[in-house]
Amino acid sequence: MEHNENNYIEQRVTLATHTSRTFAWMFFGLLVTFILAYTSYSTGFIIQILSIPSIFYILPITEILLVIVLSSRIHKLPVVAAHSLFFVYALLNGLTFSVYFLIYEVASMIYVFAATAGLFGVMALYGYFTKSDLTKWKSVLFFGLIILVGFWIFSIFINLSQFETIICIVGIVIFVGFTAYDTQKIKQTYEIYHNDPQMLEKASIFSALQLYLDFINLFIYLLRFLGKRK
Repeated sequence: MEHNENNYIEQRVTLATHTSRTFAWMFFGLLVTFILAYTSYSTGFIIQILSIPSIFYILPITEILLVIVLSSRIHKLPVVAAHSLFFVYALLNGLTFSVYFLIYEVASMIYVFAATAGLFGVMALYGYFTKSDLTKWKSVLFFGLIILVGFWIFSIFINLSQFETIICIVGIVIFVGFTAYDTQKIKQTYEIYHNDPQMLEKASIFSALQLYLDFINLFIYLLRFLGKRK
């Protein structure tokens, strides 16, 4: 009995390890996305992808479905399946993301990526070390996200280009807030699942997906705001 307890203590994941693992998954997801995006652009594969009818509907809908599956089935999915879905999402997003290489100069994208990494890093540190409870941000952030989605839906039917700067600023503020909020949630999920190593691993993947989405969206809004078009 004592031997089993000692093994459990040795196998128990610390908060620092859980946090490092979460950000590592996020980093590898981003790496997969950007490598595929640049490769698709540099080889001309993105042109073939764009020739597929309705591809601009197929890719986003597929990505949304993957996020829904991960969100709703995370408790029941095997760990391997959670990992696989995360990286499938990163790959699909890489195809979507390659379009930006056709629109913006590569040097400009590198500059914006560095700015995104710096801003993301600052807010992640704030979210992790602050003593304030950021759960009170949740309703404000989700309300802002709904407004943001509403703007983009309206833009399909009405030309809102004159409001693009305002929309981008709102988007930047929202995902800066989500970065801090989702980083603090890493500690909260650890407190809930620290006695369940398998569930903790799946929670790590889900948290990595949330941070991945925060980074990608922050990058996109900064790129639209600061990026130099071709």
